[in-house]
Amino acid sequence: MSKVYKDPITGVETTGHVWDDTLMEFNNPLPMWWIWTFYATVIFAIVYWVIYPSWPSGLVEKGYFIGTSEITYQNTDKKGTTTAQTTHWNTRALLAYEMQNDENELKRKKYLKEVAAMSYDDIAKDSDKSSFVRSYGKGIFGDYCAACHQTGGQGVIGHYPNLVDDAWLWGGSAAEIQKTISDGRKGNMPSFAKTLSDTEITNVANFVLSLSGTEHDVASAKEGKLIFNGKGGCMACHTPAGTGLAALGSANLTDKIWTQADVPHAKDKVAVVSAVVKSGIQREMPTWKTRLSEDEIKVLVAYVKLLSAE
Repeated sequence: MSKVYKDPITGVETTGHVWDDTLMEFNNPLPMWWIWTFYATVIFAIVYWVIYPSWPSGLVEKGYFIGTSEITYQNTDKKGTTTAQTTHWNTRALLAYEMQNDENELKRKKYLKEVAAMSYDDIAKDSDKSSFVRSYGKGIFGDYCAACHQTGGQGVIGHYPNLVDDAWLWGGSAAEIQKTISDGRKGNMPSFAKTLSDTEITNVANFVLSLSGTEHDVASAKEGKLIFNGKGGCMACHTPAGTGLAALGSANLTDKIWTQADVPHAKDKVAVVSAVVKSGIQREMPTWKTRLSEDEIKVLVAYVKLLSAE
């Protein structure tokens, strides 16, 4: 029989290990509450494995045990036919069920339909619906638009337009914004590196700056005007007055709102504008009508309109 060691002072059983002459390791049993808690976790795990998807296994069709729990939700196929879909418990099915039955989700759908049936002017006048648009539209904007136009819609100079300044390349009416979001846009300004010399490009840049009253070289701008309306052909897109054409997405050069050449010092603008003329611009906004419903696009348009009105 193995020898039992006890602490001479307390009489408690020890493991027999002694350190530093007097320091001993007690051999106390675990408390019963701890032991039963451990057993309970084992039982819980077994029950969980039975009810929900758990272990991978080559012995079953799906490659893992699917569990006994089921979820039923309404599924709409590509033809628009809605049927009840029953499947084993999984997070996607749970999300679909909650999206169809959650109280807040049902309320959101109700508001969405009401907003979709209103005009943009009425939405702006209705504080309740405007609040919904700001809340729900902000979520849509954050998911699909903020990556380019930034969270607050300020855009990125040289890449993506500012949506809060109420200056629109493709038109700022609700119908035009809706078309932009639904169908997407392709902006293209050709490079003039091979068409114009560096001096001619500098002259055009000075003329462009003169259109908005920005500091420029007067003599150079005079030469640039001839190129702008002649050899360069810039007026074909930007108009002879430089006000731009919404149908082409060409910028208004007279309003001091710069989407490509916004630099703090006027003396640097000639170089930046020259670089734009020399390199050209190619950018594209994708279509969203394949990812967002018509009602969601309307909320997004209303949200963007509210942003630009602030």
